[in-house]
Amino acid sequence: MNNMSGILYLIPCPIAEDTAVCDVTPQANQRIIDSLDYFIVENTRSARRFLSKSGYARAIDDALFVELNEHTTSPKDIATMIEPILAGRSAGVISEAGVPAVADPGQAVVELCHRHNIKVVPLVGPSSILMAVMASGLSGQSFAFNGYLPIKEPDRSKIIKRLESRAQAEHQSQLFIEAPYRNVKLLEHLLKILQPQTKLCIACDITSQNEYIRTATVAEWRKTTMPDIQKRPAIFVIS
Repeated sequence: MNNMSGILYLIPCPIAEDTAVCDVTPQANQRIIDSLDYFIVENTRSARRFLSKSGYARAIDDALFVELNEHTTSPKDIATMIEPILAGRSAGVISEAGVPAVADPGQAVVELCHRHNIKVVPLVGPSSILMAVMASGLSGQSFAFNGYLPIKEPDRSKIIKRLESRAQAEHQSQLFIEAPYRNVKLLEHLLKILQPQTKLCIACDITSQNEYIRTATVAEWRKTTMPDIQKRPAIFVIS
C-alpha cells in the first residue's frame, strides 16, 4: 500500500429512513466517521442527513462532499476524487442506503483506489442483499445477485426463466431487484411464468418497522393475498 496516501473507508448507513444509525452500525464506525472531513457520496443532501443523525462530531459545513452517481462517473471525475486521498487525506464513501459499492456507483472509486495502492477499509453495516439471503431459508452456500431485470419483453421473461433454470441446476439462490414503483408488476410476472414448485422469497423494507419477509412456493403464493410491496424497496429471491 502507499504509505503516503490516506485511506478510503466504506461507510454503511441505515437501509430504512426510520432506523436509527446506532441500531444498525457499531460504535466503532462512529470513531472513524468523526475522524473524516472528506466524503464521496451518492447524494450530498442525504449524506449530510446521515452524518447529522449519526452524531457527527465535526461541523458538517466544514466537511468536503463530492458526488459519485450516474451523473459523475467519467474516469476524469473519479480520478479527481482520489487526488486528496493520494495527498494523504482519508475519505469515506457513503451510499444512499446500506453498504457502499454493492449495487452502487461507489464501486468505481474503490476500483481506482486499488489501482493506486490506496488502502480500502469496509466498515460493518446492513446489506439488504445478505439480510435477504439470511432470512429467506434458501441457499446461503451459493447465491448470485443479478441487479435489475430487463423491463421489456421478451427479454424479461427470458432472463427470469434462465435464472430459474440456474437455480434448479446449480442449487444457487438467484436474487434481483426492481424499481419500487414496478414491484407489483414484477411479482405478477414472476407468478405467471415461474414453475409452481419454485420457491420465491420477497424481502421488503428490511430493517424498518414495516419489514416483510416471506418465502413460499409459487403455487402457494398464487393462493395467497399479495403483500403490499408497491413503492417499497424489495429484494426478490428464487430457488
